[in-house]
Amino acid sequence: MDYKNYNPRAAALAQARALLTDAVKAAVADGALPEAALPDFIVEIPADVKNGDIASNVAMAGARAFHKAPRQIAEAITAKLQLGGSLFDRFEVAGPGFINLFLGQDWFTSVVRAAVANPEYGRTDVGAGKRYNVEFVSANPTGPMHMGNARGGALGDGLAACLDWAGYDVTREFYINDAGNQIEKFGKSLAIRYLQLYKGEDACPLPEECYQGADIIARAKEFAAVHGDAYVNKDFDELKKAIVADALPKNIAGLQRDLGKYRIEYDVWFHESDLHNSGAVKAVVDKLLETGACYKAEDGAIMYRSAQYAAKYGVVNKRKTEDGSEEEAKDEVLVRANGIPTYFAADIAYHYNKLAVRGFDKAIDVWGADHHGHVARMKGAMDAIGLDGSRLDIVLMQMVNLMRDGKPVRMSKRTGKAIQLGDLLDEVPVDSARFLFNMREANSLLDFDLDLAVQQDSQNPVYYVQYAHARICSILRALEAEGVTPRDCTAEELALLTAPEELELIQHIASYTDEIIGAAKDYDPVRITRYVIELATKFHKFYNACRVKGEEESLMQARLTLCRATATVIRNVLTMFNITVPTSM
Repeated sequence: MDYKNYNPRAAALAQARALLTDAVKAAVADGALPEAALPDFIVEIPADVKNGDIASNVAMAGARAFHKAPRQIAEAITAKLQLGGSLFDRFEVAGPGFINLFLGQDWFTSVVRAAVANPEYGRTDVGAGKRYNVEFVSANPTGPMHMGNARGGALGDGLAACLDWAGYDVTREFYINDAGNQIEKFGKSLAIRYLQLYKGEDACPLPEECYQGADIIARAKEFAAVHGDAYVNKDFDELKKAIVADALPKNIAGLQRDLGKYRIEYDVWFHESDLHNSGAVKAVVDKLLETGACYKAEDGAIMYRSAQYAAKYGVVNKRKTEDGSEEEAKDEVLVRANGIPTYFAADIAYHYNKLAVRGFDKAIDVWGADHHGHVARMKGAMDAIGLDGSRLDIVLMQMVNLMRDGKPVRMSKRTGKAIQLGDLLDEVPVDSARFLFNMREANSLLDFDLDLAVQQDSQNPVYYVQYAHARICSILRALEAEGVTPRDCTAEELALLTAPEELELIQHIASYTDEIIGAAKDYDPVRITRYVIELATKFHKFYNACRVKGEEESLMQARLTLCRATATVIRNVLTMFNITVPTSM
């Protein structure tokens, strides 16, 4: 059997529906049920599988159509239920008429075989190759990345991996804000710091609104080291342009270097400046003017009817004023009276580029929760420009609290300044950072325990998972040293896996593909870290209860096969999240 894209639970659910449908038709054919259209019914995996691996409400759903009590309908259906050659070995009617099906050994065997035979077990084609763009981190290139970017990087990269494994065609993207006000402020800050090197701080004070960080001084000194005082007496705008041209590529390279150290590789680095230089921003504004979503104000500014379009996504047309009264939400400036577009105009053009120009089926942005007010504006703007705002999804991410000894940490030991991504990766193993940042849903505050992150014991979740994989490798090595080589098992041999711990572990392995699909659909990669922690727990439970070495050869080989199946899933999860997969620890 070809196990590519195999989903054991989906296969069982599909077969259960087909068997029940055939049984209903057979019951109608022989008169046990009256002639009627088959109603919609549910086939599902119940929360408590002690009552059956798969449950259906087909009898209750058919009560009105068949004019019988659900229990009578269930008895008529099960009288025609043919389980021979199926994945199920028995059924029962429970309560008012639920039909419960119990999986047979063939299904459990198929799970183990699939996980051993398919190196990419868990991958599926549910996404049908739809093109998804996942944009995350997109840190301002005017300075180093902060701790929020560490969380955004792990979540965004993990989400992209889940989407990829679920069968979507995924593009990871970083949006470089290299235009607009922040670059103007960046240039002004650099230029003044450069002039201070030659004229002193008293002669050239740095305004409060400028960037105050030590990184600005360092970049100014680098520029001076090359050009000396050549720009001291030149036009200030010329100095700004020259020093930005020198510093910005260095900052972008720094972002790429730190993210590379974090094991994040982007498919696209998209420059905001390209939107301005190509005329794309102007073209979008013109398009909005044509549709009536924008208008020209008396002072020449171009205004966008923001509230009108954002209301669909949860923003009302009124807002609170400072005195507590309500006023109509104001329209927003897209192009200032001086002809310079706002950041919002460029943002609309950027998302138009994703969805219309490059034709992605879906654009997913990972933003900090402080941008929540911008969500409805952006989705509404997509409607305003003739696209469907539902094709843009935003994942909002809450803040990170760094903790040490149970207390918040805000300053780097090394620099005495706010902790940046680079500082974190100097202190914490990348494996721990990537795993622990994926331990809480994006919309939850995260306390990142620095002490836990460096622990090399079972208290550290990533170490605990890695140890399970290493333990399996150790078992295989020890047996190989004794001349025992794992081999393919027969169905009869795999049928020996009947201990509760074995069946529980197989059931969990079977749920892996569904977890990936759920993580992709919910934009929640945290589901996979939780899944693999539980997998490691179930493996350790199996290993402690069921001997591998020293058993009769057939049972030993069957248990070795289950060990290998478990290792495949752990390896695939860790590989998905770019976490190392140790074979010994």
